[in-house]
Amino acid sequence: MTSSPEGRLREIEKEIFARRPEHSIDPSLDRIRALLTLLGDPQRAYPVVHLTGTNGKTSTARMTEVLLRARGLRTGLFTSPHLAYAGERISVDGQPLPPERFVEAYDEIRPYLELVDASQEVPLSFFEVLVGMAFSVFADAPVDVCVLEVGMGGTWDNTNVADGVVAVVTPISIDHTRYLGSTVAEIAAEKAGIIKPGSIAVLAQQPPAAAEVLLHRVAEVGATVAREGIDFGVVSRELAVGGQQVWIHGLLGDYPDLYLPLFGEHQAGNLACAIAAVEAFARTPEAAADSGSSEGALANGTGLDQDIVRRAVATMSSPGRLEVIRRSPVVIVDAAHNPGGMAASVAALEEAFTFTDLVAIVAISEDKDVSSVLDELEPIVSHLVATTNSSTRSLPAAALAEAAAAVFGPERVTVADRLDDAIEIGVALADEADAAAEGSPGKAGVLITGSVITAGDARVLLADGSGNEAAGGSSVLPGYGLPGSQPGPAEAGGDE
Repeated sequence: MTSSPEGRLREIEKEIFARRPEHSIDPSLDRIRALLTLLGDPQRAYPVVHLTGTNGKTSTARMTEVLLRARGLRTGLFTSPHLAYAGERISVDGQPLPPERFVEAYDEIRPYLELVDASQEVPLSFFEVLVGMAFSVFADAPVDVCVLEVGMGGTWDNTNVADGVVAVVTPISIDHTRYLGSTVAEIAAEKAGIIKPGSIAVLAQQPPAAAEVLLHRVAEVGATVAREGIDFGVVSRELAVGGQQVWIHGLLGDYPDLYLPLFGEHQAGNLACAIAAVEAFARTPEAAADSGSSEGALANGTGLDQDIVRRAVATMSSPGRLEVIRRSPVVIVDAAHNPGGMAASVAALEEAFTFTDLVAIVAISEDKDVSSVLDELEPIVSHLVATTNSSTRSLPAAALAEAAAAVFGPERVTVADRLDDAIEIGVALADEADAAAEGSPGKAGVLITGSVITAGDARVLLADGSGNEAAGGSSVLPGYGLPGSQPGPAEAGGDE
């Protein structure tokens, strides 16, 4: 066993990542329940705001956590998958778990992992281990509230051993059909499982088939519902430098003149859901007990402090979501990995940027609706570079290029087996387009997209050692070490 902290972290990463990946589904909550029972049911030590949906979960979870923390609460945040380091998934008070605490948290629960593995027919998965670590870390902190994002689905998701006092459902569309169902209604039924008796369900705008299923679940369990577009929503929005200026109508008040440093109508909708979730939580008995007040669930009352909301919103970020990580040329990474997510990203790009040429570098998982994702991209992309990311589930570059040629035409598609080579090609194409432009230089850009893993890999390749954007020139960093000795996040599970 290695004694150095860095060596110990690498050993633990190797040990955890060697477990069954989350995309190898065995639908049961027995293992995670057995683990949490041994740990003393830490998920019951704090109230939970639980989030599911197809797109926007991570952004909405991050926004919700920022708002709760701005109100003086100590927060725990669990999201998935990670971009570069597994400790990113578990945050306390807005800070990802540092490596030394990650090692300590794993060592604390390791004996219990062995007991559960020995008692179950199927050993604990990577994701189950991280869920157990997160719940334990939050109880030890201790936190006042946990913001909990599902890995995939809802009913059978390992996070669903917690009972959220607020359940947030972001927009539902077709994705993960192998596990969740082939129709919007079937997927909605799976995701509706996080809505628990007596909870408050905050529902983003949904397709009619999804809305019907979700509302049926609300009625079935006796939850209270808050619907975007009816009970809360975006009143207005306009472009601003580096983001947008929005006005949100909440459940308890209006919040005008909010500067959100994120692009796209979908992010404004995510913010509306986050504000509604925090308003709903503020009116729960759990929040009232914590604050010493006597406010009941969704009782009449004033909204959140507007100055607090305004300051909190201005600090919000969502790494890997239309994130500008480089300039000259502009390089944007985006984690869109399904048709719905890509449609939202494309709309945001058209609204916020004025590229005359946009080169797309795409690496996507082989189980995705590749043709539909490419259809969404085609109208705004001048050239596509088909490549792979660090996941073993990545569609081979040649197969992706073949699918892209059917959508874009062969002359608009280039193949590069490695992402670092693809970035170099894409940047060169953008530079060439700029050099050939008459009267509008600097208008070519690069979009790296197709998966959370792709976004995470690109951020590693294009960042220097301090996590800042790579300095100067058009070349990328040499090598393809992604990330360290661990596999890509797709191997770890979560929605990618």
